[in-house]
Amino acid sequence: MRIEADRALCDGLGMCEAMAPDFFEVGDDGTVVVLDETPGEEHRADLTAAADACPVLALKVRD
Repeated sequence: MRIEADRALCDGLGMCEAMAPDFFEVGDDGTVVVLDETPGEEHRADLTAAADACPVLALKVRD
């Protein structure tokens, strides 16, 4: 599994960070920083929920 973030789309609203703070944070520039791009499968549900919560659809969870 891999997390992809489109920083050009990101508005820095922080929904992802609120839902999965071990994997996302809003950086100093106001856009998402992915802290672990290849997390274990056991985190899929939380990461998918965080990606789905992104109002600008800047996050993807890929196989």
